[in-house]
Amino acid sequence: MSKNIYIIRKEHFNAAHRLRRTDWSDEQNERVFGKCANKNWHGHNFNLIVTVKGVPSQETGFVINLTTLSSIIKKEVLEVFDHKNLNEDVPYFKNGLASTENLAIVIWDLLEMPIEKEGGKLAKIRLEETENNFVEYYGGNEPF
Repeated sequence: MSKNIYIIRKEHFNAAHRLRRTDWSDEQNERVFGKCANKNWHGHNFNLIVTVKGVPSQETGFVINLTTLSSIIKKEVLEVFDHKNLNEDVPYFKNGLASTENLAIVIWDLLEMPIEKEGGKLAKIRLEETENNFVEYYGGNEPF
């Protein structure tokens, strides 16, 4: 009988962004987004926690090799976002809001296929913007 198990890898990156709608006035942006609408940007030290689900291999005992998972995250996420201005340096947000929620969805989309090629299934993305603010994304497969 196959037993699913969840493995988790934590990585860290830094990025700046600004929440602002160009079709809104400065006043409306400040009212809705507060400090996040700062015209001089602001940054976060993001923690990214990636959860992968699968059945351990008979050969290795791994769902996915954690070294391989780390390499995937570094290539697909950290190289794209680390020490970047999300609004100006990252194509995914050139015409959209670089909110933590939208960032988590983009990260899911970047990681899903490479993880599946290694035999795992992406189960959850947790993106911590601060120690008190974070989002979790299940790729449309919410557990509740």
